[in-house]
Amino acid sequence: MLVLQPPVVRPFCTLEVELAPVLDLGGGRTGQRRVVPIRGGRVTGRISGTILDVGADWQTVGPDGVAELDARYAFRTDDGALVEIVNTGTRHGPPEVMARLAAGEPTPPEQYSMRSVARLESGHPDYRWLNRMVFVGTGARHGGTVQVDLYSVE
Repeated sequence: MLVLQPPVVRPFCTLEVELAPVLDLGGGRTGQRRVVPIRGGRVTGRISGTILDVGADWQTVGPDGVAELDARYAFRTDDGALVEIVNTGTRHGPPEVMARLAAGEPTPPEQYSMRSVARLESGHPDYRWLNRMVFVGTGARHGGTVQVDLYSVE
């Protein structure tokens, strides 16, 4: 059997995502359905830009309280390229912590887990290198914003 080297994980960027109020769709086939519209924000780090007022996080909260996250949105780099973000993952914690978080109350991020896998994609010639990268993220919600720190897996 081959001996493979483990991947190296490096800080890549921070997404500071501004959110509109949650739209509660009610119970669906697999759980409580919620849509969280994305209204803007900022990207900083190895890539930087402005998050556009387009997209949303389509969430399903299962009976066990685990929120499945499926966020799709875009940003414009500081030099004008468009980049799509698809970020999927989970958020979970003790029921009382998740209730405070859902109510918009300040909740320390160490009291729950928010992890994701992200894909960044661009057709701009200067940013096509993003299309072959793998990212993992850790995040936290605070008030009307979500912070996601993305790490490249190399």
